[in-house]
Amino acid sequence: MFRTKKKRKLLTLARKLVTVYDSKSILSEQFRTIRTNITFSLCEQDEKTMLITSSIPGEGKSTNAANIGIVFAQEGKKVLLVDADMRKPTIHHTFHLTNTVGLSSLLIRQKILETIIQTTSVEGLSVITSGPIPPNPAELLASKAMNEFFETVKKEFDIVIFDAPPLLSVTDAQILANKCDGTLLIVNTGVVEKLNVIKAKSILINAQAKILGVVLNNYVFPRNHHSNQYYNSIE
Repeated sequence: MFRTKKKRKLLTLARKLVTVYDSKSILSEQFRTIRTNITFSLCEQDEKTMLITSSIPGEGKSTNAANIGIVFAQEGKKVLLVDADMRKPTIHHTFHLTNTVGLSSLLIRQKILETIIQTTSVEGLSVITSGPIPPNPAELLASKAMNEFFETVKKEFDIVIFDAPPLLSVTDAQILANKCDGTLLIVNTGVVEKLNVIKAKSILINAQAKILGVVLNNYVFPRNHHSNQYYNSIE
C-alpha cells in the first residue's frame, strides 16, 4: 500500500513538471508554443516580468508557471520563478525546496535577495519561495520594498515569473498585475464559470495590466482534431 501511494505521488510530480520528465510530449510542445507567444508579446527589451494567475483557485496556475519557467530556461534564458502566493504557497513543494525564508522574508527586510534565491535541478531556473506566511500579504506586495525587488531582479534575470493567488479571491494578483510587464490568465476549461473569467478580465483591465493571453487548461480537442492535444493557448 505504501509503495503504491509513493509511486502515485511520483507520477503526480512527473505530470506537474512534464517539460522536464517528458520534454518531447505534445504537452511540452504546447508549453513551448506558449513561450513563443509570450516572447512576441513581451517585445520591448525591458519587459521581463510576467504574472500568472487565474480567476478562482485550482485552475492550474502554479503548474503552468513552473512549466513555463522551465521551457524559458531550456531555451537558455536566465529565469526567476517567484512564489508570490503568500497565502497558499506551493512552488517549494513542486521543486522540493525549503520554505523557511523567501519573498516575505525579503519584504520585511529580514533577509537580502542573495540569501533567498534557490537553484533548481533545471539549469538556468532559480526560484524564490514565498517564505513564512505573513499576516498582510497585500500590503507587502504594494510596498516600497517590492518595487525595489522588481528593479533589482529585472537587472539580474532575462525573465521573472510571478505565481500569484486567484484574482477573485484577494487583491494580491491585482497589485502585481499593475507592476508586471504582462499577465497570463489560466482558465480551467469546463470548471470555471464564464462570468468569473469575465470578472477576472475586468479586474486586470482596471489594474491597467497588459493581458498577454489566456491558457485553456485541460481543454479537450474534438476527436477529429489532428492530434490528441489537451492544452492550448489563445490570444
